Amino acid sequence: MDDADVPAKGNIFGKVVPARYVLAVLGSIAMAIVYGLKVNLSVAMVGMLNHTSIRLSSHPDRNHLELSNYTAPSDVECQPTSGEGHVTEMDGPFEWSSEIQGIILSCYFWGYFVSQIPGARVAELFSAKWVMFFSVTINVVCTLLTPVMAEAHYIAVVIMRIGEGIGGGVTFPAMHVLLSKWAPPAERSVMAALVYAGTSLGTVISMLMAGMLTASLGWESVFYVMGGLSCLWCVLWVTLVQDTPQQQPLISIEEREMIITSLGGKTNDHSPHKKLPVPWRAVLTSPAFLSILVAHACSNWGWYMLLIELPFYMKQVLKFNMTENAVTTSLPFLSLWIFSIALSRTLDWLRGRNIITTTTARKIGTLFASLVPAACLLALCYVGCARGAAVALTALGVTCIGGMFCGFLSNHIDIAPNFAGTLMALTNTVATIPGIVVPIFVGILTHGNQTISAWRVIFFVTIGLYIIEIIVYTLFGSGEQQPWNNPPEDHEEEGANRPLNSTTEKTHV
Repeated sequence: MDDADVPAKGNIFGKVVPARYVLAVLGSIAMAIVYGLKVNLSVAMVGMLNHTSIRLSSHPDRNHLELSNYTAPSDVECQPTSGEGHVTEMDGPFEWSSEIQGIILSCYFWGYFVSQIPGARVAELFSAKWVMFFSVTINVVCTLLTPVMAEAHYIAVVIMRIGEGIGGGVTFPAMHVLLSKWAPPAERSVMAALVYAGTSLGTVISMLMAGMLTASLGWESVFYVMGGLSCLWCVLWVTLVQDTPQQQPLISIEEREMIITSLGGKTNDHSPHKKLPVPWRAVLTSPAFLSILVAHACSNWGWYMLLIELPFYMKQVLKFNMTENAVTTSLPFLSLWIFSIALSRTLDWLRGRNIITTTTARKIGTLFASLVPAACLLALCYVGCARGAAVALTALGVTCIGGMFCGFLSNHIDIAPNFAGTLMALTNTVATIPGIVVPIFVGILTHGNQTISAWRVIFFVTIGLYIIEIIVYTLFGSGEQQPWNNPPEDHEEEGANRPLNSTTEKTHV
């Protein structure tokens, strides 16, 4: 379908629920589904594995070994919390070694890594709506098939995880393309934060839900229940979402005109959207883009450190029991969701009144997402076994990471809306590398050495990367649209495609 206007159906959404926020909410749910289905396997695997058999096969000559009683050498030994004891692990049917478990959990990134740039170009050239639909649908299908595939062979599970990774890899680029068409500049921060904060909300809901389902209904229920519920989104997405306001019949005339004019377009322009080639040299030599790339990669190192590795610190060093660990590591992601919405709304309010520029807003968001977590990690190095302080610092650090959604993570749309999906794919591909490196890095430093001293080294490396992010993005980050967004041959029509820059973005609802 081209961009010719489809007649609006009056007040269906525009007067009650704006169509652009229907897109944002469904986009947020989509991100929650993809990230929820991404992490549910790590929780369900507790019920899938035959822990007794794996333990005995790992220690054939030490059948009496109680691994839970093992204490690594430590410079400061924290005592277990009250109520900590031997937790009986449920035994499942699969005798997967630790190596196989690692392959299954990491192969998601294989698909994630390779799909982003192709997915971004398809979204930009054809339809971001259907790319996003593909992303969620392939995750749902692979999730529903996982129990059957697990019974067949672990290689079949690997294939399912790669499929989920392929779908997950195109989510951010596709949503960036949709936001570039739907988000008025004065609301861009809050819409982006609403959409992408769904990743943290989905993570929390999935971890808690998967744990309850595994304990009560068995590990298979995790995949059947969560995959089945996600099917409802597919119906709503196809029915309620379109690629552009021009194509959306479920929108008021007023909202359609407001979005189009705020993005620099003409309401009576029915010409099809041009399929522009990516100016690769200009992109890869642009300080504004490279600053986003550095910020995204460094921030993701800290994100994966707090999301994946910090629970091990809480368990192995601070000796939290399993229930406490689940609560203390998951609840901060709820406060992250709330904080990201509040901060983005505040920054959009300040931008709408010309109190700050888009550049300043992006740098403030990024500063929250880097400086505060770095300070919290630094303090965590020296609180020792003070569990209350450790929980508070962790919660504060994770919460403020939410600033990235209205910081550098929205910045691709500002500097080049015509190529927002491709730019996001490029930075997110590089930022995937920390997800692969962080577990290996932490494993090497803490192998047989689960001590506060070892974790201080890990935290200091993370702090160093946060400092690099702060310096680079503060110096070179920009919220201004870059000249290469509109090729020279398109200059005569660039007014019809150019979103507002910081000097004209005061036009809003």
